[in-house]
Amino acid sequence: MSGSWATVDNLLRVATRAEELGYRSLWTMQRLLSPPDAGWGDAYRSVLDPIATLSFVAARTSRARLGVAVLNMPFFAPALLAKQLGTLDVLSGGRLDVGLGVGWSTEEFAAVGADIAGRGKRAEEYIPLLRKLWTEEVIEHHGARYEVPASRMDPKPVQAGGPPILLGGAAEPALRRAGRLADGWISSSRADLTTIGASARLVRDAATAAGRDPDQLRVICRGVLLARPDQGERPLTGSVEKIRDDLGALAEQGVTELFIDLNFDPAIGTPDADPAASMAHAESVLADFAPGR
Repeated sequence: MSGSWATVDNLLRVATRAEELGYRSLWTMQRLLSPPDAGWGDAYRSVLDPIATLSFVAARTSRARLGVAVLNMPFFAPALLAKQLGTLDVLSGGRLDVGLGVGWSTEEFAAVGADIAGRGKRAEEYIPLLRKLWTEEVIEHHGARYEVPASRMDPKPVQAGGPPILLGGAAEPALRRAGRLADGWISSSRADLTTIGASARLVRDAATAAGRDPDQLRVICRGVLLARPDQGERPLTGSVEKIRDDLGALAEQGVTELFIDLNFDPAIGTPDADPAASMAHAESVLADFAPGR
């Protein structure tokens, strides 16, 4: 959640109500900074830390999976992120899905002291190292970019092999990386959902080329939803009936999962929106699109 409606009470209400209605998963996002002119959009002006948020929600839910779309790998040392996420998997009883990206904001890279150059190549080493830290009894890694002296990291995550790793990104190298190295791919808030099938095919083709089973990969759509009485041409915009039809069309393009994201609705995901009105709208959307409706 972001903006004025991202209060403790609203966060708990959305999480617990979604679980009551049968939603399979709960998702959040990462944004460290935002420019003074709000040039990235209002949704990024006020964002809670995702790891802290999911830890909080884990304590108040019991069934729904917990996901983040996405954490930027260059902002964390691999061992630090492995420890934080492994702990969250333990605290949640093995319900964590880890979305990872390589980042794009030069301002955020500067603020954390990371180098934006070569971030894609670093991801190639980072992802296997995370899995080693989650699974091997004694880890020792001497790579081109990361070092881990002979060490143990305990406790291990609850999920065998560690939490599923899902990669973001829209460029072809990022899509192919997801197919080769990850358990799935997550679309961005700016993705053209009329052509998401082409991205899904690139991911699956890369998996096949790497000798992996493409049918085992998850294709997750970040469903930026604008529920309005009038029809909208953009997918997931318009009436409830039209959006339900859009969901079917996305499945036909190869999307295996979709999570609803209201933070990019200008009437909700901004620090200037009315928190009560935002929450009332969210309650309505939760009911309208509940599984089985």
